[in-house]
Amino acid sequence: MIRPFFLYFVLILCFTACGKTESQSAEKKLITEKTNQLYSQYGISNESIYKHPLPDDLFSPELKKALETAIHASKADIEKVKNSDHPDEKPLIFEGAIFSSLYEGYTGYTIKDITIHGKKAKAVIQFEYNMASPKIFWTDTIQLIDSDKEWKIDNIIFDSIKNSKDLKTSLTDFIQYTKQ
Repeated sequence: MIRPFFLYFVLILCFTACGKTESQSAEKKLITEKTNQLYSQYGISNESIYKHPLPDDLFSPELKKALETAIHASKADIEKVKNSDHPDEKPLIFEGAIFSSLYEGYTGYTIKDITIHGKKAKAVIQFEYNMASPKIFWTDTIQLIDSDKEWKIDNIIFDSIKNSKDLKTSLTDFIQYTKQ
């Protein structure tokens, strides 16, 4: 009696574990797609931040609001400088790569690891910049949240080569600086 019960228990356990593995694999694929979307749209230049509206499906509502506020503040300063007595002054704009640690940006990246804990996930990204000698390597971590059954980028934790700890802090500092 105990043997058949044990066999059924093991089978149920195996099926349950396999289902979770398949589910995690599908979730990791979705997170990989979000990461690739971020770096294909915004990796090379900050120009697209100014020219195109931010997609609803990429950023969490909180991060999207912070990005839009910073973009609005930057555009307002551009107009202010343009209409001032000194239009040749430099306005407050996003300089350098805002979605990665290295100011110059990157020449390549690899998703090293994705971990999922309930409705939160982390994607560890290793970057390379080969336009300098020696090559520069660093690691940033994208934090994602499951918002409305869809993974969205909520923050980016920068490597120590950047002055700012993370994207949200960087945006908050930029917004505060434009108000001075």
